[in-house]
Amino acid sequence: MNYTSSKAPDAVGLYPHARKVGNLLFLSGVGPRKKGSKDIPGVTLNSSGAIIEYDIEAQCHSVFNNIKYILEDAGSSWEQLVDVTVFLTNMKDDFAIYNKVYAEYFKDNQPCRTTVEVNKLPTPIAIELKCIATI
Repeated sequence: MNYTSSKAPDAVGLYPHARKVGNLLFLSGVGPRKKGSKDIPGVTLNSSGAIIEYDIEAQCHSVFNNIKYILEDAGSSWEQLVDVTVFLTNMKDDFAIYNKVYAEYFKDNQPCRTTVEVNKLPTPIAIELKCIATI
């Protein structure tokens, strides 16, 4: 069964926000965009759409909130996350800040986690999460 959240930003392709298989909920990659807006929290773009500057902390908060929306709309919760894969575009500069914000959100629930650096994400963002939760 597929789920699309009414509060999370629209997908940038043909895929659901989440898919339930058995008692597991698999989330598609989630970025920091806001529902109903093309603006990305913490990102300033130039006229050609290239990133001029970004605030990784603002993007982290937005991504985590989007994940909460998807989990809740699908009948799961933050506490039911069991695995998180984090994609960062700038590990050297952003990891410490991301890790600090991550610790605030995950202090009570500590799912397995993998963090990898990628060259680019599909939209001009610096972080994206891929998650698995129970439902």
